[in-house]
Amino acid sequence: MKLDRFIRIAIAIVVLLVFVIAIGALLFISESALNVWDRLNEGPQALLIAYVGVLVLLALAALWLIWRLVVKRRIAPTPTASAKPLTRDDIESRMREAESAGVDVSEAQAELKELASRKDSIHLCFFGEVSSGKSSLIKALVPDADVVVDVVGGSTDDVRHYRWRNDEGAEILLTDVPGIGGTEAGLTELATTEARRASVVLFVCDSDLTRPEMESVRALLGFDKPLVLVLNKADRFSADEQAELMHKLLERIDAIGGKVERDHVVAVTAGGEVDVIERAADGSERQVRRTRPADIGVLVVAINRMLADAGESLDTRRERAVFQMAAARLAEAEQAYRAQRSEQIIRSATRKAVIGALAAISPGTDILIQGYVGTSMTRALCRLYGAAPRDLDVEEFLSLSQSRVGKALPLSLAVAGNGLKAFPGLGTVAGGLAHAVAYGLLFDALGRSLVQTLSRHGELLPDVAAKEFEEGISEYLEAGVGRIARMALEEKKG
Repeated sequence: MKLDRFIRIAIAIVVLLVFVIAIGALLFISESALNVWDRLNEGPQALLIAYVGVLVLLALAALWLIWRLVVKRRIAPTPTASAKPLTRDDIESRMREAESAGVDVSEAQAELKELASRKDSIHLCFFGEVSSGKSSLIKALVPDADVVVDVVGGSTDDVRHYRWRNDEGAEILLTDVPGIGGTEAGLTELATTEARRASVVLFVCDSDLTRPEMESVRALLGFDKPLVLVLNKADRFSADEQAELMHKLLERIDAIGGKVERDHVVAVTAGGEVDVIERAADGSERQVRRTRPADIGVLVVAINRMLADAGESLDTRRERAVFQMAAARLAEAEQAYRAQRSEQIIRSATRKAVIGALAAISPGTDILIQGYVGTSMTRALCRLYGAAPRDLDVEEFLSLSQSRVGKALPLSLAVAGNGLKAFPGLGTVAGGLAHAVAYGLLFDALGRSLVQTLSRHGELLPDVAAKEFEEGISEYLEAGVGRIARMALEEKKG
């Protein structure tokens, strides 16, 4: 009890002393301020104005420094499909910025050039699964066209264009693309890309939509692309069955949130040839090929009506879809550039960490004792991903990571030792070299965890990046040990 009373008395005395010191400081500051103010008032007016101006400038400078240190600067969000529609100026501006940063923008530029080359023409793209009859429909529309139609299916393995004049005399380009859902890699992507470049897409199916077809229709509608749904091979169904199928197709479109006019869903027969079994009078059978008459009148009417109603909006909607595609190409190029450049930054920082560890070895020393290297790597990666962290964010990330390094260092040394023993002639690895490799491994893991956070969130989140570092440390160590061991050996020999 006596000890408790003594502590309370001591605290009371400290509080009293603080109060006395605070009162004294306040009186001293007040007296000094009043003296200065009186002297300024007695002096020239210009001196008073200059003095106040200097005080204001110092206050603003202090506020600016506090803002730089404390206030978090957010990254402007990347434009998305839900934002306002992209324009040519938007894309070209982004391409100029990316190109000046070293990004390869050739694919995005190629899309804009392709769009310009199609400015004065209308493209109708026949799109659908393998063997749905796209090529046969084009053959029915343009009988003189050299269209390859194979009864086995999947005859189109590239993009082909055919000229067709409608009843109004307008020249239209019909585009035949590979069927989606085939086994050959890359053809579905090729077909989808061409569909985005087209003015109108004619989605060809031969029955109710399958799940992959539903996903394709959803994607096409997401491009804001005018769509005609074509039920081919309709001669296999009765009139009632055709009506029921077309009603189901409209329901499928409604189910995925799309909208297609009723007169833009048509049932046709492309014609062509079909193999049938013919039975003779004597009971024998033989396979013969018969020609089926084409019935595509409703398709021609639907195309003409759509072109007449849409007018100039076809070009606008096509441009919008191509701008989206160019933006996607640009984003892919930026992602590839960042991946390549981040690898260079991490390797450079890792090499510096190895060199520093070889120059001054102290067993158990923390990786982040080389604060300059860690800070430089963090800032370089943030700049690469368009992040603008506070100085406190960088310090917090390095501090949080430092607390995890102590736990990871023994594991890093073990992995480094095993990795170095794999090199012939080393035998038992010297402690200094093993520590250098461990330093390099930890820096490599630190950089890769930071890249993971920046690529996912677009900004430096210290706790998230540090957690990523801790959770992925084992994987990063195992993946990089051979490369960093070779790096350390090169530096050792050098």
